[in-house]
Amino acid sequence: MQQKKKRWRNSVRKVLSCAIAVITFVALLSVHVHVPSFDVTRFPHNKLPMHEFSYQRLSGERSWIQEFAPPHFSKAPVTASKLDGANWNWTLDKLWRPPPNRDYVRCVAPTSLYTSPPESRGYLLVHTNGGLNQMRAGICDMVAVARIINATLVIPELDKRSLWKDSSKFSDVFDEDHFINSLANDVRIVKKLPKELASAARAVKHFRSWSGVDYYEKEIASMWDEYQVIRAAKSDSRLANNNLPPDIQKLRCRACYQALQFSPQIEAMGKLLVDRMRTYGPYIALHLRYEKDMLAFSGCTHDLSPEEAEELRAIRESIPWWKVKDINPVEQRGKGYCPLTPREVGMFLSALGFTSNTPIYIAAGEIYGGDSHMSDLQSRYPLLMNKEKLSSYEELEPFSKHASQLAAIDYIVSVESDIFIPSYSGNMARAVEGHRRFLGHRKTISPDRKALVRLVNKVDQGTMIEGKKLSDRIIEVHRTRQGSPRKRKGPISGTKGMDRFRSEEAFYVNPLPDCLCQKESAYTNNSNAIV
Repeated sequence: MQQKKKRWRNSVRKVLSCAIAVITFVALLSVHVHVPSFDVTRFPHNKLPMHEFSYQRLSGERSWIQEFAPPHFSKAPVTASKLDGANWNWTLDKLWRPPPNRDYVRCVAPTSLYTSPPESRGYLLVHTNGGLNQMRAGICDMVAVARIINATLVIPELDKRSLWKDSSKFSDVFDEDHFINSLANDVRIVKKLPKELASAARAVKHFRSWSGVDYYEKEIASMWDEYQVIRAAKSDSRLANNNLPPDIQKLRCRACYQALQFSPQIEAMGKLLVDRMRTYGPYIALHLRYEKDMLAFSGCTHDLSPEEAEELRAIRESIPWWKVKDINPVEQRGKGYCPLTPREVGMFLSALGFTSNTPIYIAAGEIYGGDSHMSDLQSRYPLLMNKEKLSSYEELEPFSKHASQLAAIDYIVSVESDIFIPSYSGNMARAVEGHRRFLGHRKTISPDRKALVRLVNKVDQGTMIEGKKLSDRIIEVHRTRQGSPRKRKGPISGTKGMDRFRSEEAFYVNPLPDCLCQKESAYTNNSNAIV
């Protein structure tokens, strides 16, 4: 009997040992089994649409725009946490990490000396000029000007005569009621001039560029003695960047970043595209200013055919308000005055360390030359998306004939991106950078175009190859160009007159120190109250 029990115990031990061994083996094996990334094709239509040739009916843009999400990218890109190797994890994590914020917070509430708007002395009409972001800055400046001269601001008229010939009204692009209500304690704003003043005599004035409070309080406000209506013929750069009263500077920020919201339909579309980009993981918004108007204006023809260069020259000659006609494209590029080409952008991103499955949103209009100039960037980064790829024809059609509205959608997706990279320091790039600084110094990598051109030329001449040496050089050049907190730059030393003001960093590029303050001072100084 005892022997039977002994044999039974031995059998049980063997079974248990085998079971433990099997469990251990399965556990070890599961650690090394690769779990596939999710398939984006499983997402419903309202998350990631696959509308082939959705942009074909909107414009004659080339096929890289017309394609849906690249078919060989059926899986979401691997994020930094999923890449093999601790070094890669650390490197990519650092690459995507925003710059240190140094405890800067928004502080735009008015000081204790600020009062409700005084009695209005007349009405200020404003004709804005330029593209979307030039108009936005001008509108915000005119809010401040209306406050300075005790005017009632009439909702500004958007530029319909510019190169884009956009017929949009203010309410088509911006939330008109929100704009009026948000600034009720600062400036009186009305939608239209009162009927009784429709035929009244009005002063049409080109306000002096980069002017301070004294100019508006004395020269402009004195016009109320003769006129009830003053019309500003232009709105861009009419107010100084620096040396204005703190409450005026804070008002500019409240107008720009709180009051001047886009219309509900534009906001909804922009946020929808942000959600769709996020299905791919963290993404870069690339403002690729490689568009016909920019190249024609700047005279930049690098890597273009003789026929393309001649087309751009003819455009520049035909536009009378573009004063500079004879431009040396080689000198222009060497000085860093040209937007980076798509190929140069691809080399730049690769050198920084962004992997080929990085999701990139192209914030731009029609890229000049289409496939012929996008092929290198597309081959390096197949997951190139834009508003046309991420939306259906029906979704985008209401905005399609309005350049300002399309630009507003790109603006939203750019501000909300994990990293913003502009290929040129134009109005859009500067506006987005400033907004991202205001929202907490979100990462913005500003290419040093002059340095990059020299390095790209070395690669093209065969004196340097793409690899670690090139990467190290580019990384080193851009260590301090990633959007970390710093005070707004003043004028370039030695400049005088209008050139001095022109050389200053624009207020809306960097609202520090006027509208951003560090936490330790925020609670000890009423002028730095946080809102």
